[in-house]
Amino acid sequence: MSLLDDQVRAADLDRWLASRLVDDAERRADLIALYAFFNELKAVPTRARQPVLAEMRYGWWAEHLDGAFSGEPRKGHPVLERLALAVSRRDLPRQPFDGLIDAWVQAAHGQPLEPAERERLELELATGVLGGAGGADLQPVARLLETGEGRGEANRALRRLPAAAFPAVAHAALIASSAPEPLRRLKLLWATLRGRI
Repeated sequence: MSLLDDQVRAADLDRWLASRLVDDAERRADLIALYAFFNELKAVPTRARQPVLAEMRYGWWAEHLDGAFSGEPRKGHPVLERLALAVSRRDLPRQPFDGLIDAWVQAAHGQPLEPAERERLELELATGVLGGAGGADLQPVARLLETGEGRGEANRALRRLPAAAFPAVAHAALIASSAPEPLRRLKLLWATLRGRI
């Protein structure tokens, strides 16, 4: 798992730091697999600048999700192998994955979904790995991640979030923070202890 862990740390330090707050090693590994998948989707536009080529790459991911959901992931692909394990262990629904890929395809064609929808789908999946959103409205947190605004509204919405699922949203506490890693870790820990971003 260290390969994916290193990849996520390099690509998305805030989420990686927040994942350190998950005390169950198995759940943390599943969360890292999910974050590695998110990073793969985010990287497509840098590898395929033409919309049609980007759509083909997203189609490849959609096709290979079939294997991940059937328990037969593409062999030798660490993200898909670990994602299949996470999907199986956490009984994750397919629809948010498909919605996320569709959102990236639309963005590649210059027709993005409503602001923060992609972030909401990512939060839905991440909280699903950690035990579910428990009725919390994740849209205000997604909006905060998208625009940097609405921290108070996001905190009000998170009152129904189970404590175990908080690390899935904790990275929102680091919005607009350029502090060094040790201070970022402290800020995440403080946010988690308070249950507020």
